[in-house]
Amino acid sequence: MNSGENKRNETPKTGPTKVNPPVRVHLGSGVLTGDRVQSVVRIMADMKGVYRDEELRKSLDQQAVVYRVQTFYPVVEDEEGGLFWGTTFLQPGLVGDEYFMTKGHYHAKPSRGEFYLTLFGNGALILMDEKHHTVFEPMSAGTLHYVPGHTAHRVANTGDQVLTFLACWPSDAGHDYETISRQGFSARLRKMRGVPVLVEEP
Repeated sequence: MNSGENKRNETPKTGPTKVNPPVRVHLGSGVLTGDRVQSVVRIMADMKGVYRDEELRKSLDQQAVVYRVQTFYPVVEDEEGGLFWGTTFLQPGLVGDEYFMTKGHYHAKPSRGEFYLTLFGNGALILMDEKHHTVFEPMSAGTLHYVPGHTAHRVANTGDQVLTFLACWPSDAGHDYETISRQGFSARLRKMRGVPVLVEEP
């Protein structure tokens, strides 16, 4: 058999039929760009029940942006084995003595963990385990934080500029906001004498 016959009988090699355009992370701002980037904005009206002083929250500008999130989903949600990526931009501010913060959640699949990487600003990653023990880790430019499984988490902006951080989490993790909405955290991060202090809930 000659070499020409060998080539004709080879199984054709296959590869990607389409090259997806890249999603870019601008490390000078954290902004994601690309066709598959999604965005969510949380305004003060979305934060019902998050702060201890609900009447004060309702008296504030309900259209004021508290935070926004950009996300990149390369696979469908709930698909096992994939990873998601996102950037959160959390505004500075206070509701009474509580800092502007994210709503907070467990993962729907509780065993799933997550990474946060702080780009700009100062904040606090608030963590609560399933025994309702709450701690916080200071966030500043360059700090990398691991959120273990079975741990509720939210972020507060303790500084005077936008707190920007990147996140990476499993595509099948999901979000359980309902448990936190119903039960809250066992302690609140409050500004006391100019510094953030965790205060146990009664």
